[in-house]
Amino acid sequence: MALLELRNISKIYHLGGEEIRALDDVSLDIDAGEFVSIIGPSGSGKSTLMHILGCLDSPSLGSIKLDGTEIGKATQRELAQIRNRKIGFVFQFFNLLPKLNVVQNVELPMIYSGVGGRERRERSVRSLELVELGHRLRSRPNQLSGGQQQRVAIARALVNDPRIILADEPTGNLDTHTGEVILALFRRLSEEGRTVILVTHNPEIAAVTPRKIEIRNGKVATKLGEKLAGLERRPTPVS
Repeated sequence: MALLELRNISKIYHLGGEEIRALDDVSLDIDAGEFVSIIGPSGSGKSTLMHILGCLDSPSLGSIKLDGTEIGKATQRELAQIRNRKIGFVFQFFNLLPKLNVVQNVELPMIYSGVGGRERRERSVRSLELVELGHRLRSRPNQLSGGQQQRVAIARALVNDPRIILADEPTGNLDTHTGEVILALFRRLSEEGRTVILVTHNPEIAAVTPRKIEIRNGKVATKLGEKLAGLERRPTPVS
């Protein structure tokens, strides 16, 4: 059983009497421990797909299961609980609070989970040590480089031990070398059993992932080596 199962997912908006399908009958599986990129240009539907995978939005039609549980019709409160417990988010702009130090920023998701202060601190320190920032616990975001700030954001995403890391353009504000360091960290997390889903418009970034899901006009484009709804497509020779 796949960790994420999408079946015939559509997201439909109605604007001025016109029906707009941001996603159109999308079916795909993502397994535990996969390192996957979702790629597509602006307006292709990849951001809508990201929002649905991250439980930030619900589909208009279709079924989505996370860890065997149907979540497509979950309430906003239920979606918030799923996001907090099962999904860690990493964004392009880091989203660190400038008045808090590093360890306090990492503690934030656990405050919403109701975790006690002592456990919050211990788990935050462990998470920061995983991203090799255990020596910067008291630093504030403006005292860190862009790459270090992104590693803090990754530590924050990991602190509730989520099944999935969803990263939206995580290297977009970083130089090439620092971006490569961050991508190597995601690869390591995948090798350790995390499911990492990287959303990007950049083919060079997507190329580092073992599997790429391309979105065009709200649909999943069929590509060599792509797995759709449990069916593995095998590469064919290219002449």
